Amino acid sequence: MRFNTRLIHEGPTIDPATGAVSPPIYLASTFRQKAPNQNQGYVYSRSGNPTRANLEATLGGLESGRGGLAFSSGLGALTTLLSSLSTGSRIVSVDDLYGGTWRLFEHYRRHFGLRVDYRDLSDPNALGPALKEATALVYVETPTNPLLRLVDLAATVREAHTAGAKVVVDNTFATPALQRPLELDADIVLHSTTKYLGGHSDVVGGALVLRSLKDLRRFTWLQNAVGAVPSPFDCFLVLRGLRTLGLRMRAHGESAKAVSEVLEGHRKVRRVHYPGLASHPQHALARRQMDGFGGIISLDLRGGQRAALRFLKGLELFTLAESLGAVESLVDHPATMTHASVPRTEREAHGVTDGLVRLSCGVEDPSDLADDVRVALRRS
Repeated sequence: MRFNTRLIHEGPTIDPATGAVSPPIYLASTFRQKAPNQNQGYVYSRSGNPTRANLEATLGGLESGRGGLAFSSGLGALTTLLSSLSTGSRIVSVDDLYGGTWRLFEHYRRHFGLRVDYRDLSDPNALGPALKEATALVYVETPTNPLLRLVDLAATVREAHTAGAKVVVDNTFATPALQRPLELDADIVLHSTTKYLGGHSDVVGGALVLRSLKDLRRFTWLQNAVGAVPSPFDCFLVLRGLRTLGLRMRAHGESAKAVSEVLEGHRKVRRVHYPGLASHPQHALARRQMDGFGGIISLDLRGGQRAALRFLKGLELFTLAESLGAVESLVDHPATMTHASVPRTEREAHGVTDGLVRLSCGVEDPSDLADDVRVALRRS
């Protein structure tokens, strides 16, 4: 089946007991046992729940993995991932990444003895030297948050595996609709399901999808032990959002294309970061590696924070808010919002300036969004 068909039919989609085309939500926290350790597959909802199992099977199938695991947030998934590492383990991470991820990496580095080496992995020559020292994980966002840099997944996986390291890919921005890293032999995919997978700004969640059965078993144990699991109703909301993921990602891309064309070359914009533009330094890689360019754009405004704040105030259809990937368009000022936890000197060294603005283009009419940005630039 092609991907958009799989979105509708992947995983348990019909309730076998009643024939309901929308599977029920099992709100039970515990389950009857016929005798000690004699049950019908479920014991306690932290350990497993039928609604969560439905979501996990669906995510595993869509990402072409051996199975998926759902969590209460993307950072809950990352915490469980980091809990799998021993003291002294080394991570080579892309240096442009979500501020919450950086904050958690630094917490584990300071308090639990993990070693984290940040590199610009969009540079194809950067990973090799970093792997001369023993490495447990190579951690990648592609496209990155917020500068939309790309990492060559096939080349990264080859180098990492040769050095004995596993590859973890945060696939939140692209989603499996546009990119499936496990098909390129990456080991683990991570998601904030809050974003495009849920898609409606009404749920917080996360996920890990594992390529190997061995990893799936290990992380299933950790999921239960750490306990950062989502509620059944949250799982239902993500499942509902997944059914329209293909349609929404197409619409997000059309919106971003229209907006990026307004921004590119505008006298008030120093630079536009969007892999769908031919001017993006990795546009060719995006065309080769992805099935679309996504709905996120970052722009660096001339005039710094003052210009950025004027631009934010001039927008009407873009709502100033944390998060991204929803049906409504959102705008974020990374330096003071999503990346505020990153020290200023380090933030600016990676290109996250006070004039940087991140747009999450929704599914409104692309012409209306382009007009909104055009007017906001004029007002700024």
